[in-house]
Amino acid sequence: MPEQLIARVEACYQQAEAFFKQRFARPEVSFKLRGQKAGVAHLTENKLRFNPQLYRENRDDFLKQTVAHEVAHLIAHQLFGLKIQPHGEEWQLIMRGVYELPPNRCHSYAVKRRQVSRFIYRCSCPQGEFPFSAQRHALVAKGRRYYCRRCKMTLSFSGEQRRE
Repeated sequence: MPEQLIARVEACYQQAEAFFKQRFARPEVSFKLRGQKAGVAHLTENKLRFNPQLYRENRDDFLKQTVAHEVAHLIAHQLFGLKIQPHGEEWQLIMRGVYELPPNRCHSYAVKRRQVSRFIYRCSCPQGEFPFSAQRHALVAKGRRYYCRRCKMTLSFSGEQRRE
């Protein structure tokens, strides 16, 4: 686990404690997050999850902005409870007042989309080609049926597969 990130989480907590003059329970920190999200705060579990790929590719901004963003969610929850909006006034107060950072809701990191397999289904329509996800293809194998909205014919697997 990157020591710099853990140190930044601790620094954010110390800033909040100095600002609010009270102690906050430290969260469990995990690097088990994939996909488009840079970080996630699990409020009731007092847990932070971070995306290691986005951290490696955007280290400086990630440490400054993303870590503070997620810690601010946990601080807001501990101060104000569950009934507040995720990016509402209370969270914004912490971002601006405690961390002196813009309360940006989303990151702007470049996210590489992974390639996925598409299973090509067809009907009798001229443009009747339907790319199915692996999950939907598996449902068809279990007996689920899908129909074309135009010709009402059952869609059937063409045997073709495509990477997107």
